[in-house]
Amino acid sequence: MAVVLGQALPFLDERVDDRLPAAVSGVLFGGGPEAARSLLETIASSTITVTSLTFSLTVVTLQLASSQFSPRLLRTFTRDRFVHNTLALFLATFVFVLTVLRSIRVQSSAGESFVPEIAVTTAFLLTLASVVGLVLFLAHLARQIRVETMLRDVHRETEHSLERIYPEPGDTTPLEVGSPTNRGLLRSPRSGFLTRVDEGGLLDIATRRKVVVSVDVSPGTSLIESVPVGRFWTADGTPLEDHESAKVSEEILGAFSTGFERTSTQDPSFGLQQLLDVTDKALSPGVNDPTTAVHALSHISALLCSLAGRSTGPRTLTDGEGVPRVKLHLPTFTDLVELVMDQLITYAFSDPRTANRTIDMLSEIHTTATLTGAALSTTTPLNAQLDKQLERVRTAVENSPMDDTIQRNLTEKINSIRTTISTSIGR
Repeated sequence: MAVVLGQALPFLDERVDDRLPAAVSGVLFGGGPEAARSLLETIASSTITVTSLTFSLTVVTLQLASSQFSPRLLRTFTRDRFVHNTLALFLATFVFVLTVLRSIRVQSSAGESFVPEIAVTTAFLLTLASVVGLVLFLAHLARQIRVETMLRDVHRETEHSLERIYPEPGDTTPLEVGSPTNRGLLRSPRSGFLTRVDEGGLLDIATRRKVVVSVDVSPGTSLIESVPVGRFWTADGTPLEDHESAKVSEEILGAFSTGFERTSTQDPSFGLQQLLDVTDKALSPGVNDPTTAVHALSHISALLCSLAGRSTGPRTLTDGEGVPRVKLHLPTFTDLVELVMDQLITYAFSDPRTANRTIDMLSEIHTTATLTGAALSTTTPLNAQLDKQLERVRTAVENSPMDDTIQRNLTEKINSIRTTISTSIGR
């Protein structure tokens, strides 16, 4: 766009500069060719310098976020539209100025001098916009580099992903799709992370081919080429010929997308893992920032509480006639709690604040599950799971290097929560 504008405005200047009203000419550039060339050369050199500075600051920010918090958080910076637009403004100004410089002519035997007044004025305005953009960029960068901002961004992205992946409230038991002996294996065509499963395409293939598909891996799983990732069989249980089975398998695997980086598109645990990475890094001896860990645990607790009343785990897709065709493997709420607690049990019980926040998180999950009116078929297993995790926490507290008084206070708190949960199970 800058190149096109740099060609179009001088062309416009040649036709209208002499016929512009005095009021308009008064605000346009009024210098000669040498002055215009000097101005544009100054703008070009300063703009490319500022662009280099901006790029350097961005790289330093990426390095700091990677080493201080988590390499997975780099995605929040690389997708930042504000940074993209700022760099685009600087580069567009530089390219526009270079393009306009070609059209300036001094008086010679070859012809009259020419100064594109509108184009030079536009270059001046772009420079002012770049100055404002630089100031706003520095302020934006100062906000983005704060851990609270990064945690907020990850929380929002994960919350939207969980709402998209687990949209149904309450307890929805997946339909049984069976697993006959005459079944074909789905083998991963390549290595990488499973990033997405085209649910609509998979259901269409299963319906058209009159087969039932069971996907045994969830998005975010690391796949290895040729390792089975699922199964399929005919709806009536009749075996498929080898060549037909190969065609069906190829079509089904075409609905799988893989990559060498996990994304939050269909991966419910990726956002939690990012927050856990920040927690673990903050508790490491090299960083030693338990306050950041406590803040990250608050975000984790909020996300898990938002899932307490939702239907999680495997989901069955049916065709237009209500016949089960596809079973998708997704982690259950218990799986996500296990993912969080496994790492917290390992790292969070050397500091009293993170230990206390972990206990509070389990209490908050129980309270939220009770208030959301989760179905009885899921409440008891959830309470049993929370009681199991509290027992693990009690053991971690007893084996921790914390002071005896701190251990005693935490143990009393754990016992109080377990009593409340036991009462719920008894009811």
